[in-house]
Amino acid sequence: MKKNLLGQIEALLFVTGDDGLSFSQLQFLTEADAEQVEQALSELKSRYGGEGFGVTLKELAGVYQLVTKPEMAETIQKLVENPTPQSLSQASLEVLAIVAYKQPITRVELEDLRGVKSEKALATLAAKGLIQECGRAEGTGRAILYGTTGEFLNYFGLKNLEELPPLPEEMAQEPEEDTDLFMTKFQEAFKEEVNA
Repeated sequence: MKKNLLGQIEALLFVTGDDGLSFSQLQFLTEADAEQVEQALSELKSRYGGEGFGVTLKELAGVYQLVTKPEMAETIQKLVENPTPQSLSQASLEVLAIVAYKQPITRVELEDLRGVKSEKALATLAAKGLIQECGRAEGTGRAILYGTTGEFLNYFGLKNLEELPPLPEEMAQEPEEDTDLFMTKFQEAFKEEVNA
């Protein structure tokens, strides 16, 4: 049998989904002879027919498809009734933007920029595979550094990070002096007390 023919047929049937492929299409796409394709289909059907697989190979009206097994209906129904949310919250988008532009960045640095806690957003983004741990910061505590993943690029249709849109100039430039709202308020209150 042609090397990796099983994998080729499996991949082709997976990506065609409900449309499936005919025997002649499989033969043409894999460049295998009829006997090899027939043997590969038979082996896939036997493999998926066993325990531990949620899909099986079916031939319906001359078209081969990978379909879910009937005994998986209850599990699939749960997904249909309780779909996992696909969109990102505003907080997650903010955190993702900061990580994308400032990576590698620690949680503390990120929270300093946002001004609010970001643990939940970081966990959500990591669970979705959009960010990942990309090292540890030097110094006390060795904080986790976060960066984007290949999935991030895929999610936003980017080839690389250089394709990120540029930041507006006023946001891209670092402020000339750090403004600390707490210290400003503290100093104002201190001056009032001294003058009173």
